[in-house]
Amino acid sequence: MPAGGKPESQEKVVATNRRAWHDFEILERFEAGIALAGSEVKSLRLGHADLKEAYAEMAGGELWLCQLHINPYQTSSYAVPPLRRRKLLVRKAELNRLVGRVAHKGMTLVPLRLYFSPRGWAKIELGVAKGRSHADRRENLKKREAEREMRAVRGRG
Repeated sequence: MPAGGKPESQEKVVATNRRAWHDFEILERFEAGIALAGSEVKSLRLGHADLKEAYAEMAGGELWLCQLHINPYQTSSYAVPPLRRRKLLVRKAELNRLVGRVAHKGMTLVPLRLYFSPRGWAKIELGVAKGRSHADRRENLKKREAEREMRAVRGRG
C-alpha cells in the first residue's frame, strides 16, 4: 500500500464526450485538474456529470471549463449551481503553450473525458481540436464503415 493508505487503482472514468470525436479533429490531448466544491466531488463519484455541451475557454490569463453539468448532490447542505464555470488547474508553461495553439483560426479546446486519477483527484482530458465540416464528417463515417466491412470480410475468410 502507498503512504496515503489507499491501494493503487486504475483511473475511474466519470463521463466521456464521444460526440467530440465525431464533430472535431483532435490534434493534441492534455490533462488538467478541476477546482470543485466538496458536494460536486461526491456527485462526480456517483457518476452524475454530463460533458455534452461543455467547452473550455481562456479568460483573464486562466483556463475555465464552462457548461459542464454536475447534478447537485442530494444530501448536501448547500446548493452549487450545476452549470457554473469551473477553474482548470494547469501549469503556467502549459497554459502559455495552449494559448499559442488555440490562437490559430478554427482551433478550440474540447473536453474529452472526466475521470478520477489513481490518487483520487478529479481530472479532465482536454483536446486541442479543429472543427470538422459536415462533408468531412460524412466522409469520415464512410471510411469507418468501409474499414468495418473489410474487417468482417477478413474475419470470415
